Amino acid sequence: MRRAATQGLTTVALTDHDTLEGLEEAKASADEFGVGFVPGVELSLEWDKGGMHLIVLWLEPGPGPLQDRLAGLQSSRSDRNHRIVARLNEMGMNISIEEVEAESGGGSTGRPHIAAVLVRKGHVADANTAFDEYLGFGRPAYIGRDRLAPEEAIDLAIRSGAVPVLAHPHTLGIDNRFEMASLMERLGDAGLMGIECHYGTYDADGRRGMAAMARRFGLVPSGGSDYHGAYKPDVVLGTGRVGLEVPDSVVAELGEAGGIRW
Repeated sequence: MRRAATQGLTTVALTDHDTLEGLEEAKASADEFGVGFVPGVELSLEWDKGGMHLIVLWLEPGPGPLQDRLAGLQSSRSDRNHRIVARLNEMGMNISIEEVEAESGGGSTGRPHIAAVLVRKGHVADANTAFDEYLGFGRPAYIGRDRLAPEEAIDLAIRSGAVPVLAHPHTLGIDNRFEMASLMERLGDAGLMGIECHYGTYDADGRRGMAAMARRFGLVPSGGSDYHGAYKPDVVLGTGRVGLEVPDSVVAELGEAGGIRW
């Protein structure tokens, strides 16, 4: 949050995968440095063409329909980590689940932490190679886990008083506009409120095109840098890789879509 304030960011959302850990500490730090803070979570959804992620904004810690389901998703994530480590061991890579959990600092643990251990122990050159050769979808050490269906996740988000946004649509594995339009109609009917158009790797033309599509289906063009700290060292907080700038109006419009006082 200190870095966000130094870089002139007015608002930051923290949306870790499948967990609400760290939100209270982040909110306190944001208040200290005068940065607007949006709590949330990121969910991986059932989708057979690529990766479908849902950003759920203004999801507060505590009991609730989606909050209560996160415990089951975290259990599935833990089981998957053990199975991936076992498979890597079978392939001759000597790493342990204890090393992976230490890498995560005891918080939400997943494939980026496994990749970091593989790099540190010299099994791969970098995290991208770890995913390309072993951990990515369809690679030898990839193992699936329990995921929510898109409509179910959107419904849980709305019933929890939060704002569901489709993340980084380039990972969906859709390469034609008719299929994308069909998906936008389907998710819009389910209650989707936004789609990530101002993204850290999209150029200006790509952002404009995505925003036009979002408007066509009544969705708010959302955005974010998808900052992952040391796990994506080429992604800068707030600006991504190519000079991203998400306007303040996006936050206000998303809040209005979800009936959030902001």
